[in-house]
Amino acid sequence: MENLDLLKEAIIKGNLALAVESTQKAVAEGANPQTMINDYMSGAMEEIGQRFEDGKAFVPELLMAARAMKGALEILKPLLKDDKSKRLSTVVIGTVKGDLHDIGKNLVASMLEGCGFEVINLGTDVSSEKFIEAVKEHNANIICLSALLTTTMNYMKEVIEALERAGLRDKVKVMVGGAPINENFAQGIGADGYGSNANSAVTYAKKLIAV
Repeated sequence: MENLDLLKEAIIKGNLALAVESTQKAVAEGANPQTMINDYMSGAMEEIGQRFEDGKAFVPELLMAARAMKGALEILKPLLKDDKSKRLSTVVIGTVKGDLHDIGKNLVASMLEGCGFEVINLGTDVSSEKFIEAVKEHNANIICLSALLTTTMNYMKEVIEALERAGLRDKVKVMVGGAPINENFAQGIGADGYGSNANSAVTYAKKLIAV
């Protein structure tokens, strides 16, 4: 059996080629995809995230790790289509209307996915209507709203108000993040949580669903 510790180390080091190769070999040898995700890939993302929190890793390392994890995950996804019951929760994530920035948002999405969440990434410039449609379609439990501009951050409140009008607010937890966002702003618009970086976003998402 392929040494899955190699897969974990490849993700931590951001080695996409090795992560993909290790995943392919493990699958060919009969490794359980869900075990690979839960015990090795999620652990790798949590470790690089903690290193980031401790100042021992930086955004480029996070991005490389997320890319390596995503490459490995793409191989496993077809094998998991009929086994979503073991996913932690479903998250809809997007950059709000009027804002086209997505690096930070994509990093959060990749880390959430790597740590066991089902992630629906709506991209950028997402309207409140699109968020509502995605929540209904995918039966999501969490919405993550991202903004990098002070001119778009207030649209987050519009999304929360749209959830209320649709009768979904009690069902869905709302997390917000981005460079101009802080805890006071999050509380002021009625969000459930705020993540200052990708790792804290994952930690808070788990807290919201009591993992």
